[in-house]
Amino acid sequence: MNLKNTIVFILIIALVGAVAYGAIYGVDLGKIKLPTAREKIGLGLDLAGGVYVLLEAQTDETGPDLDKKIDQAMAIIRQRVDGLGVSEPNIVKEGNKRIRIELAGLSDTQQAFDMIGKTAQLQFVDPEGNVVVTGKNVKKSEVAFQKGSTGAEQPVVSLDFDKEGAKSFAEATARLSAKTADQDKVIFIVLDDKVISSPVVRTTINEGRAFIEGGFDVQSASELATLIRAGALPVELKEVQTSVIGPTLGLESLDRSIYAGAIGLALIFLFMLIMYRIPGLIADIALTIYVLLVFGIMITLGVKLTLPGIAGLILSIGMAVDANVIIYERIKEEFKLGKTLRAAVDSGFKRALSSVLDANVTTFIAGLVLYYFGTGPIKGFGVTLIIGIVASMITAVFITKFLLKLFIRTNIVKNTKLYGA
Repeated sequence: MNLKNTIVFILIIALVGAVAYGAIYGVDLGKIKLPTAREKIGLGLDLAGGVYVLLEAQTDETGPDLDKKIDQAMAIIRQRVDGLGVSEPNIVKEGNKRIRIELAGLSDTQQAFDMIGKTAQLQFVDPEGNVVVTGKNVKKSEVAFQKGSTGAEQPVVSLDFDKEGAKSFAEATARLSAKTADQDKVIFIVLDDKVISSPVVRTTINEGRAFIEGGFDVQSASELATLIRAGALPVELKEVQTSVIGPTLGLESLDRSIYAGAIGLALIFLFMLIMYRIPGLIADIALTIYVLLVFGIMITLGVKLTLPGIAGLILSIGMAVDANVIIYERIKEEFKLGKTLRAAVDSGFKRALSSVLDANVTTFIAGLVLYYFGTGPIKGFGVTLIIGIVASMITAVFITKFLLKLFIRTNIVKNTKLYGA
């Protein structure tokens, strides 16, 4: 027995076991408390419960004009949803004329419907609380560029008012610019009773055009311009699909999925042990690392777990097992050619690599297509499938090989029949 390699192998097994235990049951060491993986992973709408709304623009417009209006509507809706306190709402464009809204974990569904459908109120307010102009007076709001103090052009937000708005704005800016303190010169831009910008008036603006400066980058200036443009929803939106999912039903589905996945994983572990003995044991350890790696990536990236996502995860587990099966069958073939244990392992991994790569790359491409073109549950399936494929390649090609060769160097088991000979 090689003591050094044996100790390293045992330490790896102990570390994997400890992390797996912590992921399942959490850690409570008094001052140090770590949640379980289930508590850390965000749940999608179908598991956490909440509201799903699909809105469609009621217009015959097409092209850039419609795209701009849809973007404006999404910005308004996102602004309203933020006021509901929903964690990580999913608001995306679907096709050319539709907006899909998923609000997971929301309890007051009626409040969500009321908030999404109402008309936005945009106001420009002075420090005394007087409304100077409203959204109806803004004819145009877009990103422009002006030279800054360094001489380089910087993004600003350009505003054009109608005749009535230009007059009111000129009167207000003349009055405010004469003030001494900066806090008395502010005009608050308020959307849905929330201040979205508070520029300081430096001079009288009497041409009906104003520029908001504030150290913007192009994206932040574009977002502010979009919100200012959106005094009201720019296009009529009609609900074409609405559903409310109770959290009890969602959590029940999650529990059943976890239970089914645990049974499936246990059967896979047993199958690999029976079929491949020592290499099967190594594959089981690698699969445990694979599952931990997948959940770690999902937690780090903030990926929400959905029922289709669980299906993608289980499928990727199958892909990881398939990779091990291919590798071990190649090792068996090398034994039949009369090679030694270490030579058979090296050659088996080398010969299997192209087959494993081909299978995983094609599935990875399919996952990318599902993620890019899919919506809702299909996208969730694609995300977990992609993550699972990447993790399975890491575990099958690198971790399994490392652990198997490390175990062989321990010389604990010398009988080659237990390795598939």
